[in-house]
Amino acid sequence: MAFFLETFIGGLMAGMLYALVALGFVLIFKASGVFNFAQGAMVLFAALAMARFADWMPQWTGIDNKIFANVAAFVLAAAIMFAVAWAIERLVLRHLVNQDAATLLMATLGITYFLEGLGQTLFGSEIYTIDVGMPKDPVFVLESAFQGGVMINPEDVIAALIAAALVAALSVFFQKTGTGRALRAVADDHQAAQSIGIPLARIWVIVWCVAGIVALVAGMIWGSKLGVQFTLTTVALRALPVVILGGLTSVPGAIIGGLIIGVGEKLSEVYLGPFVGGGIEIWFAYVLALVFLLFRPQGLFGEKIIDRV
Repeated sequence: MAFFLETFIGGLMAGMLYALVALGFVLIFKASGVFNFAQGAMVLFAALAMARFADWMPQWTGIDNKIFANVAAFVLAAAIMFAVAWAIERLVLRHLVNQDAATLLMATLGITYFLEGLGQTLFGSEIYTIDVGMPKDPVFVLESAFQGGVMINPEDVIAALIAAALVAALSVFFQKTGTGRALRAVADDHQAAQSIGIPLARIWVIVWCVAGIVALVAGMIWGSKLGVQFTLTTVALRALPVVILGGLTSVPGAIIGGLIIGVGEKLSEVYLGPFVGGGIEIWFAYVLALVFLLFRPQGLFGEKIIDRV
């Protein structure tokens, strides 16, 4: 039972991190109706910015303090992501208002390659680390209930709590604020939203700024766990099944989808892997997503895409 709990909790922790990346896809789709292939590049670019600023801060200020360096690096990286969001709206999206989804999709592909190249030019192509002081050593809990206790990783727990807090805040933002309702209106129909006075340009800047902050938090967490390297863009690929499962238009769906994928991967690898030679964790999420595409393409909580076109 203890081993099952370890596996289950590990899946929940991984699922929250998947949900955090998937949230970026949902935010952009809700505002523009396009699937943002640049989300992985945004995670990488934000992580590179924070890692390099944290390294440079002691040299620039003469203050050799990890907390100060990380806080300052986060603020500067957030400012960079705001600038990227403004540039994307001003130079790309403004010229594609009311264009079809395929055109916007191709634009995000172009943004992907641009951000990857710009990140390498500005920050280098080495493997960097982000050290925010999260504990790395596992701990044992529930030792009185189970012999030997249940092993958990405090870093995963802290990361999951951060992700959960951000997801909860964004859910409230979308449901309870005027700006959130305006974002939903823009997602439903650009022309109708403009006709009732909603400033499309400002809404797109806001949502790309929010997606940039989500990418920064995701990059900080994944960079702390895996190191900041250009393969970090593949984290977005791990989030694709989450988006398909939960629904492209649902913030709660990103959470539930992430948890299902995370737990499913871990449990299937542990309990079914020995019977099929292992490796289930690599493809489980994509097979589950394929099943949903065949029988429920809008996902668990999403709207039918055909109704939005």
